[in-house]
Amino acid sequence: MKNLSRITFNTNVMGGKPCIRGMRVTVGTIVGLLAEGYTIKDVLKSYPYLEEPDVHEALAYATWRSEETDAP
Repeated sequence: MKNLSRITFNTNVMGGKPCIRGMRVTVGTIVGLLAEGYTIKDVLKSYPYLEEPDVHEALAYATWRSEETDAP
């Protein structure tokens, strides 16, 4: 997986969930909105401090994570 510079992890922000650039917007929030039918434009309107590359990187991370398996 290429380096995803916009996805951050901090235990003090949203309990360590993957977030966008250290903000309190999780990858799950973005992916959930898109799954509900929101467009990227809708997401950016709802979260004006996000940038389009943030949304694309959230999707890339979610796709990569869905294919990753955890070893016992």
